[in-house]
Amino acid sequence: LLAVLVGPPIAGFMRYLGDVVNHATRLQPFWMGIAVSAIMSFVLFSPLSSAALSIMLQLSGLAAGAATAGCCASMIGYAAASWRDNKIGGILAQALGTSMLQIGNTIRHPQILIPSTLAAVIVGPLSTLVFRMENNYMGAGMGTSGLVGQITTYATMSGSMSPVLLIVYMVLLHFLIPALISLLCYELMYRKGWIKAGYLTLPEI
Repeated sequence: LLAVLVGPPIAGFMRYLGDVVNHATRLQPFWMGIAVSAIMSFVLFSPLSSAALSIMLQLSGLAAGAATAGCCASMIGYAAASWRDNKIGGILAQALGTSMLQIGNTIRHPQILIPSTLAAVIVGPLSTLVFRMENNYMGAGMGTSGLVGQITTYATMSGSMSPVLLIVYMVLLHFLIPALISLLCYELMYRKGWIKAGYLTLPEI
């Protein structure tokens, strides 16, 4: 009964909030690109569901594209930064599964969140301003998990641009750029002693 009473108002509010985010991203693609990407990067890593948040907000267009980029930055960023500590199974589990696998390590060593967050802050406005990437709410919160974010991005944008160019954009924005940024940031922090070997080690996979 309680769900019946409070569910519709909450759903309506979330849709309204999503409309605000979608509209604001069109008006202020730089700042909203940063905000949406960074927030979704953090939500994906947290116990919250980035996919559910995207669906509840009904993210679309540039906002959904930035959300996808942020989720990719979290997953690919953690995977790239953990190359010293994990075997190929652990790296792939983060890159194509979920960065939530690192939640225990991040609670113990919060600084390991910095590389992927920095990547999200950078790829967000790249997504909205440079690549002009779009997506739909079904895939915006999925990132590279099962390549769902890339599949829905392709479905959303392939009718408006060259499929080959779109794939190149996705490879750059969703994989290579966040991996490079996270890896460079991690290496700098590692050499400074701010991150040590073993901080990103996952249970054997």
